[in-house]
Amino acid sequence: MSTGTEPVAPWTPESGDPMHHRNTTRLAASATAVIAAALSLTACTSGGDAGAAKTSSPAPVSAAPSHAAPTAPSHAAPAAASHTPTAPSASRPAGGGTSTAPGAPASPVSGTPAGTTPTCPLTAVAATAYQAAVRPDGTGTGAAIVEFTNTSGHTCVLRGHPTVATAGNGSPEHNSPLKVTPTGIASAVPLAPGGKAWVKLTFHQVQGEADGYCVSGAKPVVSPTLVVGLPGSGAHQVALSDGEFAECDNTVTATAVSAAKPS
Repeated sequence: MSTGTEPVAPWTPESGDPMHHRNTTRLAASATAVIAAALSLTACTSGGDAGAAKTSSPAPVSAAPSHAAPTAPSHAAPAAASHTPTAPSASRPAGGGTSTAPGAPASPVSGTPAGTTPTCPLTAVAATAYQAAVRPDGTGTGAAIVEFTNTSGHTCVLRGHPTVATAGNGSPEHNSPLKVTPTGIASAVPLAPGGKAWVKLTFHQVQGEADGYCVSGAKPVVSPTLVVGLPGSGAHQVALSDGEFAECDNTVTATAVSAAKPS
């Protein structure tokens, strides 16, 4: 225990200043305390900041409730499968074989129903004309027979009542149609190669001598040829083998095509 009377060691450069030593010790202790306080304050501050950060961080913003109408369920058709079979070609149906394009005939058109004899075309018919044995009295032609011959190598048919027009010796297109009064029932007449059919034409007869006259008062018409047409068989220009055609009133009565030769 110190009595306060202990001798004080003299100061030497090696021993240093005792006061300086004590001051240094105090300063070191103070600095240590300051550092510790600073560290404590820093720790508190960090914790406080973290808490503050947690406290001050805005809460996640919730989306405002939507008042839009709910989306309607889609009724779109499901997408086609990627392996949808390809439709058969029009020229090669799925069952094999071939077929014609839509709208095209299934087979070549013959112009007649299946199983029937075809109509004689224009090129298969030759026509001639001569005066009928039985005809009205008068000085004109009165009546004529038109004869049709099948000149082809196969059987065909003629049918119907004819059309009749007067014409010159030139083109048959230059003609004057006559009014035809049909008689008899029209039916198909088959003609074998070389076969014949007929129609009879009866006119309003020209009366009198020389140029004659018409009972109706009309002027008689004289023409070197007639153009006679049949349904499906074209128009044929014929001349009388013994004279010219002379008629009144531009009218004619015509029978249907017949397999029986008229008189």
